[in-house]
Amino acid sequence: MSSQAAFAIPGDLDTVTGGYLYEKRLLLGLREIGVDTAHVELAASFPDPSDEEVDAALATLQQVDPRHPLILDGFVFGAMPTAALARVRAPIVGVVHHPLAHEEGLTPERREYLFTNERDNLRLAAAVLVPSPHTARILIDEYGAHPSMITVARPGTDPVPGARRDTEPPLILSVGIQHPRKGHDVLLRALARLTDLDWRAEIVGTPWDEEYAAALPRLRDDLGLAERVHLAGGIGDAALDKLWAQASVFALATRYEGYGLVFDEALAWGLPIVSCRTGAVPETVPADAGMLVPPGDPEAFAAALRSVLADHDQRERMTRAARAAGAALPSWLDTARTAQRVLDSVTRRSPTPRPPFIDTGAAKPEH
Repeated sequence: MSSQAAFAIPGDLDTVTGGYLYEKRLLLGLREIGVDTAHVELAASFPDPSDEEVDAALATLQQVDPRHPLILDGFVFGAMPTAALARVRAPIVGVVHHPLAHEEGLTPERREYLFTNERDNLRLAAAVLVPSPHTARILIDEYGAHPSMITVARPGTDPVPGARRDTEPPLILSVGIQHPRKGHDVLLRALARLTDLDWRAEIVGTPWDEEYAAALPRLRDDLGLAERVHLAGGIGDAALDKLWAQASVFALATRYEGYGLVFDEALAWGLPIVSCRTGAVPETVPADAGMLVPPGDPEAFAAALRSVLADHDQRERMTRAARAAGAALPSWLDTARTAQRVLDSVTRRSPTPRPPFIDTGAAKPEH
């Protein structure tokens, strides 16, 4: 059995995003089940490190004992130049939440660089952990990864700290960082089509993209929603739990998700879900607990929200389905045990030389 591993994560482990939460809970879960897992801190600049930060990261990663697996955060695994990663001695277990080339707002050159780099880095990995079958399929179909090297380690959930009671008017809750991919602009435009109904909305999420975050309050005010929609920004766990407990509907107009931990949280609270048919969302949100529409379509999103808000019986059916699905979700220790089996397999495997790295001519990244 593997008793030791290292987990390289850039920046602040308490950063409030789904990816950081997944990795923090995986790190803590591995320790709890008996895997002595060192936390290797790298520069917060990944996935856009400078040349100097790449050199510093490589020097740090080369110090990891080659007898033990090295888990690499998704930003590091996807963005670390392949020629540098090939010089790491420890067997690499990459984490891929979703391929970096699938992010919003990339130039074609940046997207091509990230695709080529992550594809080549996959060839250096002993194993890869992904949060969803959706991400696994992308790595196999688009990146040429062998299915045997990929393991789905579905995110866990925590028991909710109380009972949920709908409030009047109904509270529409959205949780996601203020980034174009999360589609808060689409949600606002959808809500502007529902002003004939009685509701209020809270949009919770840390500003991540400065330009996008600055535009959201202006859009809200221009749409005449200032009295009904509160942009809460980042808030503490206790304040968020209070909102979960008061909410009637969870709504996230996401443009793409490699998994979407927040959907599991909504299910654990027994909330009907309105979201988009994109990425891993259809596999994460049960059909009887959610209504999914095409991404980027405020009119369709508004129609789905109207249906859930206006039809009390439908909302009750969706609530029951969400509660049942939430009760069946795995725990974070289940996630850690899945990862432990991968680490054990990597440790037991006879050491084999890595295939030689061949430069495929990827362009230098544009920051």
